[in-house]
Amino acid sequence: MASASPRIARSNRILAALPRKVLDGLLPELEVVDLPVRRVLQHRGRKLEHVFFPTSGVASMVSMGDSGASVEVATIGCEGMVGLPAFLGGESAAVEVFIQVPGEGMRMHASALRRHAERESSLSRALLLYTQALMTQIAQASACNQYHAIADRCARWLLQTHDRVKGDTFALTHEFLGLMLGVRRATVTQVAQRLQRGGLIRYHRGAITVLNRGGLENAACDCYQLIAREYARLTAAMKRTASGD
Repeated sequence: MASASPRIARSNRILAALPRKVLDGLLPELEVVDLPVRRVLQHRGRKLEHVFFPTSGVASMVSMGDSGASVEVATIGCEGMVGLPAFLGGESAAVEVFIQVPGEGMRMHASALRRHAERESSLSRALLLYTQALMTQIAQASACNQYHAIADRCARWLLQTHDRVKGDTFALTHEFLGLMLGVRRATVTQVAQRLQRGGLIRYHRGAITVLNRGGLENAACDCYQLIAREYARLTAAMKRTASGD
């Protein structure tokens, strides 16, 4: 596995917000890795050995009950990090995180992250601001799953995925989308067909292409904009910290 370069590291927004000196100190600890679909990055109830900084693709944070039923509570992409419990002081997590849309990222030993965060206040603050943004997403997604129509939720989910991938087309099966939305595949088919008839997306052989971004935003519930604004606000705060403002 190759070490990360400054260019690759800056593809992740947390790392991009750090002062150059702090980022340079992290680079030897960061390994570039492929993130194939279904790869588990954070196991439920297992000690966290590594954290991941995605640069492309989408990871899904899933809460699972003892019965085996699961529900997605957040998505993570190039704006964030997988493995926050390691930074916050916990050795394990109560939720699982796995790759749903393949991409790339960087891996770091959890112990190395804690060591650097203890020394570098800018890294610690950036991770705390990201934690706040992720908590907002989890809270809003929980309300969204409870109160909003499936078509609105699907549009929100597609927009969040589109924000985190390169280009307008990404791999996504009915099975995965149904799991993310907590509905049957038949319902996913109906919703996808509705969005396709409206000219918003094209769905073909396990791949979705966003055709009309503005139309998809109009079709989504307000949760998308609320979450996006909070991430933008806190990312700006990370950058101000890095510049010393």
